[in-house]
Amino acid sequence: MGSEGPSPVIVHVTGFKKFHGVAENPTETIVSNLKDYMKKRGMPKGLILGNCSILDTAGQGALVPLYQTLQAGLSGGDSESSNSKRVIWVHFGVNSGATMFAIENQAVNEATFRCPDEMGWKPQKVPIVPADGAISRKRETSLPVEEMTKVLAKMGYEVMTSDDAGRFVCNYVYYHSLRFAEHNGVRSLFVHVPLFLTIDEETQMQFAASLLELLASSY
Repeated sequence: MGSEGPSPVIVHVTGFKKFHGVAENPTETIVSNLKDYMKKRGMPKGLILGNCSILDTAGQGALVPLYQTLQAGLSGGDSESSNSKRVIWVHFGVNSGATMFAIENQAVNEATFRCPDEMGWKPQKVPIVPADGAISRKRETSLPVEEMTKVLAKMGYEVMTSDDAGRFVCNYVYYHSLRFAEHNGVRSLFVHVPLFLTIDEETQMQFAASLLELLASSY
C-alpha cells in the first residue's frame, strides 16, 4: 500500500486555569472551545487536532500531570498519533499586561515566581531542571517562529516574536515541554495571549485557528 504524501501533523494544545490576579483565564476558554470551533470552521487538510488539555497554573506541584499530558500525546489511542512523529505541542498562556499575541521563541531554566502558584510554590532563582545546569540555560523551539509571526501579521493579527516567556509558570511549562520535545523527536511552541478585554474572544479564537492552519501547512 503506497503512501499518499506526508503523514498529517498532529497538534496537541494546552491552556491554563485561573491564577493570582487572573480569575478567568482566556486560554482555558480558547482551548476548551477549540475542537468545536475548528469543526465549524473546517479542519484544514493535513491537520489532526489531538488532545486539548487545561493545566493547573502551577510549577513543581503539577509536574506529574504535565508529563502525563505530554506523554499522552505520544501514546494516543489512534494509530495515526502513535505511528507519526509529526507531533507539535502548542501551549497557550495569558499575559494580562499584553496588547498583542506573542510567539515565544525560547524558555529559560529559571523559576522565579513573582507570586505563589496555585499550589503555593514561590521559587526564587531555582533551576527548573537541575540536571540541565545553570539558570541561564536556554532551550529554543525548532519551529520557525520569525517566519510564522510574519505570516500571522500579514493576516492582520497584532502579533510579535518574543525571546522572554517570563519566569513564572508559562516559562516553567515551556521549558519542560521543549526538553520533552527534544528527547522525543517532536516539537513544542508557546504562545502568550492578552486578556479578552484587550483582544476579544472571537478574534483570539480566529488567531488560534489560523496558527493551527499555519502549522499544518508549514511543518
